Amino acid sequence: MTSLPLELTLLGWSVVLLVVQIMLQGHFVTRERGCDWNAGPRDGEAKPLGTMAGRATRNLANFQETYPAFVALALGLAVTGRTGGIGAWGAGLWFAARIVYVPLYLKGVPYVRSLVWALSMLGLLLMLIRFL
Repeated sequence: MTSLPLELTLLGWSVVLLVVQIMLQGHFVTRERGCDWNAGPRDGEAKPLGTMAGRATRNLANFQETYPAFVALALGLAVTGRTGGIGAWGAGLWFAARIVYVPLYLKGVPYVRSLVWALSMLGLLLMLIRFL
């Protein structure tokens, strides 16, 4: 089997990270609203989310905001043969920062969480520079 460039390997692992965050969000919301709500049609107005479910929901939304850019850049780097270098560093930085971001958000850690988010954006910028 041919080894994949780091950018594509992290693209695969990013799907795992996405699924983990979806499951976390679902867990916390179901814990607050109950299994009947989760299994039901979810018609009507839902009660507001509490602290943990709200954080998990916002964390997932935050991930989904930058995820399309990561996917596009990882695929773009692979298709153009520009993998490696600062693009690989950027992909690694984005991925690591997104992992660290999850517990920081769920625990409500200010400032450090924002710094980690900024590092993930730097990772995307490095990928973009390599791509262009």
